[in-house]
Amino acid sequence: MAKKVKVSELVQQFQLEVISGEQGLKRGITTDDLNRPGLEMAGYFEYHPQERVQLLGRTELAFFAMLTAEERKDRMERLCGEHTPCVVVTRTLEVPEELIAISQVRDIPVLRSNMATTILSSRITGFLERKLAPTTTIHGVLCDVNGVGMLITGTSGIGKSETALELVKRGHRLIADDAVEIRQTSDNQLHGSAPELIRHLLEIRGVGIINVMTLFGAGAIRNNKRITLVVRLEAWQQDKQYDRLGLDEETTRIIDTDIPLVTIPVRPGRNLAVIIEVAAMNYRLKQMGLNAALQFTNKLTATIAEDMDDMD
Repeated sequence: MAKKVKVSELVQQFQLEVISGEQGLKRGITTDDLNRPGLEMAGYFEYHPQERVQLLGRTELAFFAMLTAEERKDRMERLCGEHTPCVVVTRTLEVPEELIAISQVRDIPVLRSNMATTILSSRITGFLERKLAPTTTIHGVLCDVNGVGMLITGTSGIGKSETALELVKRGHRLIADDAVEIRQTSDNQLHGSAPELIRHLLEIRGVGIINVMTLFGAGAIRNNKRITLVVRLEAWQQDKQYDRLGLDEETTRIIDTDIPLVTIPVRPGRNLAVIIEVAAMNYRLKQMGLNAALQFTNKLTATIAEDMDDMD
């Protein structure tokens, strides 16, 4: 089922004045795109996106005032379609009587704001994008390590929370422990946060639940972070061949986005926090075009080629 945002939520978020059509406040908004119906005011409704929030600013209403009474009635009747969630008038401008009349008949809310059209448009778009974005919840820990949003996953008891605690002690920041709520933005970026109930909390077996912000200060936590790297912790398997150079670049898919994946085997004596810290720095270097594994391989290939030439 497609996600929806009720018009009443929009009214509450931006303190919009309800002019008419109160019965339609339960209507659902299904897209984060808005529509400024300039062409519609001129009578062109061929590609009218009636499922969007309709935003009327000074330009649209100034043109509308130039039309005849018959044209004004026609435009508003066609603007308020069956699937139109609401119409928002900006800058506290006077709402046309024709719009009020048709909105009351069809139960389409007409709202008004004192904000400028471009500012309100940007804020509503951002709000709807956050509310309508595809979401999922993943079992794991999300930390900000050297500016890299790292999602640490693995089986229960593998040491995710203990590793996060060590990272916090080393000056990095915790976003979420145990359950990470992830939303995908329109540009396919993934942003993670903690559920309200467990925000800033960390569960350490044998100790219990601790409040990271209380123990380590506000600098030890973040409310959300873009996820750019996934670290999967797994128990060390003696017969498994692990990547020792770092040339094999794995990815994992979360919702519809592929994220780089690093698999770290866990065994006694390995300092996972330091390894994860280095993985974050190495990821940043790769993003800057500095790939140590590739440089080593190229240098090794060149050395072997020189040795072969000397043998000839």
